[in-house]
Amino acid sequence: MTLLKFIVLSDLHLGPPGVPVNGLDTGARLAEAVATITRDHADAAFVLLAGDLADRGEVAAYHHLRDLLTPLPMPVHITLGNHDDRTAFLSAFGPDRDHPHGRVSQVIDAGGHRIILLDTTEPGLVGGRLCQQRLDWLAARLDEAQDRPVIVVQHHHANPLSLPVDEIILENAEDYLAVLQRHPEIRQVIAGHVHLPSAAVWRGIPMTTLAGSHYSVTPHVPGVPGAQRQLEGPAQMAVVLATSDGVTVHFQDHGDRHLTMAPGLFD
Repeated sequence: MTLLKFIVLSDLHLGPPGVPVNGLDTGARLAEAVATITRDHADAAFVLLAGDLADRGEVAAYHHLRDLLTPLPMPVHITLGNHDDRTAFLSAFGPDRDHPHGRVSQVIDAGGHRIILLDTTEPGLVGGRLCQQRLDWLAARLDEAQDRPVIVVQHHHANPLSLPVDEIILENAEDYLAVLQRHPEIRQVIAGHVHLPSAAVWRGIPMTTLAGSHYSVTPHVPGVPGAQRQLEGPAQMAVVLATSDGVTVHFQDHGDRHLTMAPGLFD
């Protein structure tokens, strides 16, 4: 049985070298993630970055990202999140990362699967939106792979989580769902953005989120008293194992501090 293994990182929120973000050294956290992948998962086929690479979209942050990724022994594929600046990203990583219709989206065919790394960002929006061009691009990529299971990795979550972050969800999720449903086997949709792990089935499609490498939040579902808290950790990656029988997503922490962060760090 062929095993495809890959890693998903999200919500790196890098600043320029030496600049903390919300009181956290996000560069050190990413370096820790890279060391963990190199130590534990050097056999992974590739690493996917699911957006919010930079916290404020500075060019220096993307150059910092490029330098921090250098030790990884496998290819790295990247899409953007709402904190990112597309022009600044392309200036550091090259214009070939940009597709005329899919934007910073990409297809990887490996291990009998099609992996679609989907750009869900729209300039000026904190939530996500897929323009008609990207919906059409996605539909074409799915139609090409009717003989293979598909895993989609993106920044914004599409399924409601009953959490405060639903205020900045993928806005046209119904349009997105209609495109996904044209394929017979979407095995996982994996998203970042929400800063906590979750697992769901939405309209028959498995949906997963990971906490990512920046701060995490508590699962402030309806009925939980008080306000949602931000935590220093865990800084987390997803380890995806895919076979002909199915897909498993493991969550591995590369940082273990869970202290509650001061609200003033988010002013």
